[in-house]
Amino acid sequence: MMHTFVSLLKNKDTRKKILFTLAMLLIYRIGSAIPVPGVDANALASQISDNSILSMMNLLGGGALERLSLFAMGVTPYITASIIIQLLSMDVIPALTEMTKSGQAGRMKMEKITRYLGVVLSFVQATSLVYGFDVQYQVLENANLSGYLYTATVMTAGTMFLVWLGDRISMHGIGNGLSVIIFAGIVSNMPSTFVQVFKVLAGGTTQGEMFNGILQFALFCLMYLAIIIFVIVMETAVRKIPIQYTNGTTVRSGADITFLPLKINSASVIPVIFAQSIMTAPQIIISFFNTDLYNTLSNFLSLSKPMGLTIYAVLTVLFTFFYTDLQVDPERIAENLGKSGAYIPGIRPGNETKTYLKKVLNRITVLGAAGLTFVAVIPYLLPMVTSLPSSISIGGTGIIIVVGVAMETMNQLKGQLTQKQYHGFLN
Repeated sequence: MMHTFVSLLKNKDTRKKILFTLAMLLIYRIGSAIPVPGVDANALASQISDNSILSMMNLLGGGALERLSLFAMGVTPYITASIIIQLLSMDVIPALTEMTKSGQAGRMKMEKITRYLGVVLSFVQATSLVYGFDVQYQVLENANLSGYLYTATVMTAGTMFLVWLGDRISMHGIGNGLSVIIFAGIVSNMPSTFVQVFKVLAGGTTQGEMFNGILQFALFCLMYLAIIIFVIVMETAVRKIPIQYTNGTTVRSGADITFLPLKINSASVIPVIFAQSIMTAPQIIISFFNTDLYNTLSNFLSLSKPMGLTIYAVLTVLFTFFYTDLQVDPERIAENLGKSGAYIPGIRPGNETKTYLKKVLNRITVLGAAGLTFVAVIPYLLPMVTSLPSSISIGGTGIIIVVGVAMETMNQLKGQLTQKQYHGFLN
């Protein structure tokens, strides 16, 4: 790993991309620290940690939501828009389905539609958040319609600027720009989390209490490391299905058998985002009409309560199966295998192959859903059974995103290094 990193730094082009990415992330972190004009950020910061749903949104936004900064919403509205467009293009809206089959031109049209929808969702979400926060916590100095619209417009502009920043990183930097921005936001909060945990656990008055607290903090760090390892295993685990080709030009031997890899967790972190959106949407809508009902529903759906956490876990499992079914189509895989003259040993091509793939996919998705749900609920489950405060998280959505983005970016860098080595060898 260290040798690979040194080799990457020696590569001039890669070094420029890394520095460019760091410069863009610096702009992101500066913007995350600047509150929207006319907002009392201190009135909100203390309330975010007490609301589990808002805490998750704050985590994905890199802590910008608690300051109601220029980038308070992060890139979440754009990601939601892209998921919606992706779902609608799955034979729901024929025009979008045709665009997916129209090559580069179709993809560019879909990207434009996604951005327009992202602007609309950003403005709606920003208006809802600003109104809800002001009603609950009086965060606006100018609490009227023009104040709400002004603040929402600034926050929407901040989100779309982040999308543009992500595009620049994708084009001139390293990794997927939007993923890297979310990664940077989550990682930036990790040092303060560990400092806070240490203060809570090792804040005893006697020497014995302090020693026990330090041991508990060491155990906390070990658990954090164990969850990271678990997520890495879950993200890289695949079920290899043997594939054999029937080409007449191919010599039949053991070397002819390749493998079709099916990921244990094909849905990645998307089910968690879906579950969060489903639980947040009713609260945002009701906050406009009935404050008492909003408080009741917010308390009922709180992830720090058994009922809310159970609903969150069930939604995560359901969406894992739903999104996996959208991502992996056994019928299309079976059809492509038949067209390429390939088959699964012991399974007839056609319907039998489709049925077999569907059965295998359902079985491994059970493991993926269980692992994803475990990692997603553990930050809220631990405070229920330990002395850790609810504001301290271990594992969860942030770890899944951080590990996934780090692995994806590292693989891309390795690919660029290999390509450079081949280029040098050939020239």
